[in-house]
Amino acid sequence: MEDRGMHTMTAPTAPTAADPARSRSRDAQGDFLLQPPDPAARVPSRIDPVDLRRLDLLALLTAAGIAPSAGDRAAIAQLSELPGSVHTALHRWLEQAYGFCR
Repeated sequence: MEDRGMHTMTAPTAPTAADPARSRSRDAQGDFLLQPPDPAARVPSRIDPVDLRRLDLLALLTAAGIAPSAGDRAAIAQLSELPGSVHTALHRWLEQAYGFCR
């Protein structure tokens, strides 16, 4: 077989976290840890406690093996609007009934 001048393609190089200016070919590129985010550069955001309780309740039901149906969304939304003490009791009841802990 004769060589017809075929070339192999190489992947684009990417900077590493250790040295952003230094690039390596894909073959020589290994895994590396990313720098931790700068807390001062984070965008401040607060999640509404009602949303946190709703997400927490959905996670608890899923962990208990209870898949909420589409019709359950309104009930979950109503339960999430109740005070945190009610939510804590609901968690305790589900955890005791299904034998798992958070």
